[in-house]
Amino acid sequence: MSSTTPLPPAWSHEPVRVGLVGAGPWARTMHARTLAAGPETVLAGVWARRPEAAAEVAAPYGAPVAGSFEELLDTCEAIAFAVPPAVQAALAPRAAAAGRALLLEKPLGADLDTARAVADAVAEHGVVSQLVLTKRYHPVTRAFLAEAAGHQVTGARSCYLHGAFLGGEFATSWRLEHGALLDLGPHLLDILDTAVAPIVSVRATGDPRRWVELTCEHENGAVSQASLSGCVQLPRARTRVELFGPEKELVYDTAGIDHEECWPVLRREFATAIRTATGTGIDAKHGLHLQKLLDMAARTGGQRIPACVAIGAGEVMDAHRLAERSA
Repeated sequence: MSSTTPLPPAWSHEPVRVGLVGAGPWARTMHARTLAAGPETVLAGVWARRPEAAAEVAAPYGAPVAGSFEELLDTCEAIAFAVPPAVQAALAPRAAAAGRALLLEKPLGADLDTARAVADAVAEHGVVSQLVLTKRYHPVTRAFLAEAAGHQVTGARSCYLHGAFLGGEFATSWRLEHGALLDLGPHLLDILDTAVAPIVSVRATGDPRRWVELTCEHENGAVSQASLSGCVQLPRARTRVELFGPEKELVYDTAGIDHEECWPVLRREFATAIRTATGTGIDAKHGLHLQKLLDMAARTGGQRIPACVAIGAGEVMDAHRLAERSA
């Protein structure tokens, strides 16, 4: 861990037993190893439609493979999701109803209605929820947002660009279908909404499967723009936010940050929220706010975020056929 991240105090609570749903690349490279690293959490089990895929994720950490989603719920006190948005939106309300805390991916759902169902379930059952907005857990991001809080902003421009959709294990079917708006949009909208002022309207132009431009109007009268693409060839992912106004320019750039610093912070804050019943505000309610902005952008841009297929109790396995192709 770099010197920018102070060592947290020793963990004084029992570790939180977290079950993981999903066996794709994100489950393997981030969720499983982060939750297993502890000391705040223990990887209590893994469930995916294909037991062999779940076993590959669980084996390095000696975690059991659950035979069903219900079995996973029985073995843990919290659930982490690393599956496509439609699958998360189908299963998260069931986990909330069972009283399990939720570590949720962005976006909450594939469309606004299913995202609202997740947020409503969290509120109804009073469970802790936390959203994996990766960059929000990095000290550089937090320092930028703290400085921006006292900054008078007239306008802002930003970008989140990479080439992951061009090929490789993260060129998954849900990302290729929905494009950068649903995958990258939550990150930039979250930072702009926090750094500038709450966003009250969003307009989109372009094709989210290639390049999409967002123009946001903020509560304080500022205007910001965001460029999003997952199919441009760059040496590395580029995330940059520039704030302009009567004071000096304020810039946030992830080029020099180590994203490995995010995971211990995320894990500690999720476990602390569960053990102390105090959330961070980066939760399902905030996720629903971001989903409303995504929906507004899609509609004003003449696009339509496809409604995910309604999934009932007998159709969860069909949802997980999608999960295994694109988690």
